[in-house]
Order: sequence, then structure tokens, then C-alpha cells
Amino acid sequence: MVVRQLTPEERFDAALISTVAFHGKIDDLEKKREETRRETVEDWGAFSDEGKMMARIINNRYTVFLDGHEVKCGGIGAVSTLPEYREEGAIRAIFRDLLSQARKNGEILSALYPFNHAFYRKFGYETVCKQSNYTFAPEILQGYHHRGKAVMLSKEEESRECLKLYADFAQRYNLAAVRSEKMMQEHLKGSPYQERKFTYLLMNEEKPAAYLTVQDVSQSKGVTLKVQDLAWDGPRGFESILGFLSRFTADYDRIELPLPSDLELYSIIRSRKTYDIEKETQPGFMVRLVNVPEALKRMRMPGEEAVIIQVEDALIPENSGTWKVCGGSVEATEEQPDLVVSEQALAQMVIGAVSLYEASLVPDVRIMGKEELLQRVFVRKPLYCAEHF
Repeated sequence: MVVRQLTPEERFDAALISTVAFHGKIDDLEKKREETRRETVEDWGAFSDEGKMMARIINNRYTVFLDGHEVKCGGIGAVSTLPEYREEGAIRAIFRDLLSQARKNGEILSALYPFNHAFYRKFGYETVCKQSNYTFAPEILQGYHHRGKAVMLSKEEESRECLKLYADFAQRYNLAAVRSEKMMQEHLKGSPYQERKFTYLLMNEEKPAAYLTVQDVSQSKGVTLKVQDLAWDGPRGFESILGFLSRFTADYDRIELPLPSDLELYSIIRSRKTYDIEKETQPGFMVRLVNVPEALKRMRMPGEEAVIIQVEDALIPENSGTWKVCGGSVEATEEQPDLVVSEQALAQMVIGAVSLYEASLVPDVRIMGKEELLQRVFVRKPLYCAEHF
């Protein structure tokens, strides 16, 4: 088996593999061939001894926040294998080489949206609940008001105010992407009159306070207004979002509102019908550490006392070892570990998806010493990610 990055001409064959695996259809093969030739994504393939492409994976490079630091991250997508080549280790072989190259390229994290959690745990990924979705009738928001202006955006250049709001908002959240103008425009693009997708900039005292992108979705329970992207500048900005959404009582049966992991809507909303709000935690996201020592360097520490962490990573051998973590420094050591942990669990702990106590409830985490310090190191942190790949 040979694993390597694909040439532009080979991307069409890779697209065919994903079409088969994901039950898709291609109406115009030649148009698709030309589209794939122009793509610039990092595309990997595994080839049989006869030279036939068996499987492919895409790695989308972007940057995210980790405890206030900007770090490189890979967004894994299009993981697919032709049925006749399944159970031959093609995906594992691609991940091995892809992640090795990602580490050399400076990536510290890797993330994906799984079709099956157990499948991706085999490659070092673990579940991260990065947000919750709240669904409720617009009447729930009666009593909230947006007193300032609301401007429906229609031009690409108007996205700059949204980008400024998002940039300040995102720094609070681990896993939130550092967006470029192009990325921001991708989130906002869409026709109000063809796709029923709208972006509103909310102003307080003539200053941008929040934005939200919403879209109509017809469902069995009626018409839903789905919030697809949002950011706000503080308490007044968040209240403006709730107040603006309250205006849609006559238009929609339900509103879907995604919020970061640290916001519990039940606890902060003032409504007579809070109990009518439905909450769905989103487990469909997984993360792994591509470079353990570099991730540990950027992890926020509550003092100068060192902790010793032992980790074993079967897919990325450079991550395996015992690491002495003190402030912003990490070095290999032969000292006895305070914590013995799998690469999957360590990703959750570094990112802040779980506390030390939660982590200790699974068998691949063992506390060997300095438990009080470890409790202060590994705490839950605000998480959010609105990117899709």
C-alpha cells in the first residue's frame, strides 16, 4: 500500500470515492472533474499495490484559540474508502502519514465531525461537546427587547463589522477559529430571497453590539428559524440578540439557538416558560492532540509548580513519553508521573472539555500524585466552534 498527497488530476478519482461512500450523486462528471482540478485542499490517498486509489482523507488547515494562544489545527473531512477495500487498513495508513506531516507543518490539534465515535477513537480522537442547541417558541423571549438599530446586511464589505465582533468574541473560547475575511464571508453568504438566509447587524448607541445569521427551515413541527452563526460584545449584545429574536413571534413556530458550552440558557433567561425550552448537547465533534508537548506549553497553568504527565500515543510516537510541565515550558523527564493518561483523554483535558474529576471516571486516566494541583490545572473551559469541514 502506498500513501501520499494527491495531485490535482487525482482529486476527481478521490471525489468519486467519497460519492460512493456517502451515497451521493454527480450530475455532470466533466464539470466535477474540472472543479476538483481547481481545488487547493490538502488531499491524501491510499493506493493498492496495483495502483488503484482505495481511500482518501482531506485535511483542512486553519487556526484556533487554545487558552488564549493561536494554534494551527487540521480539520479532517471526506474520510472514505471504497467498499471493496474496507478492513484493509487504508484509513489508518493515511492518518499515520497525514498526522505525521501535520505535526511537521506545525499543527498542534486535529478535529473532525464523526460518523461513528468508536471508529475515530482508534486514531486518537475523542469526543468534545463544544456547544448546546436550544429550541423554543419565540414567545419564550417576550420581555426581551432590542432598542437599537437592526441592519440587514447585503454587501460583502459589510461583513467587516461582523468580523470585528467575532474576533473579540472568539478569543474567549477554546477551539474557536481565527477567521479571515474570506472565512467570515463564507459564513454570511447566501441570498435572503432565494435561500431565505439573512444576516443582521445589531447596533447599540450607534455601535455594533452583535450579529446573527439565520435561515428558514421547514420541518414537521412547522417553520423554524435556525441561528447559524452569531457573536456579541458583552451582556448588552447578548440581550440584543434575544430581544431581536423575540420579534419573530408571528413568523416562526420555533427558534434554534446554538450557544457556547459555558452558557446555560436555563440559568440566565428570565421567562415564565423556561421549562418549555428544549436543550440538545452536541456530541458530534472530536479532537486529538497532534503535538502533545506544544499543546502542554500553551495550556494555562495556575502557578509555577510542575506536574509530570505520562502519555502513550500509538499513532504519533513523538507524543509518547513522560513530560514535565511547568508554566510555559515542557521537557521530557524520567521522573515518576503524577498523571498517566491516554492521548484521547489528554486531548479532552487540555482543551477543557472535562474536569479532572470527570476525566478520572474513565479507565485510561490514572492520578498518581499531586491531585490538588491537577484539579486546578485540568478544569472545564469555555468551548465553541462554528466551522464545518
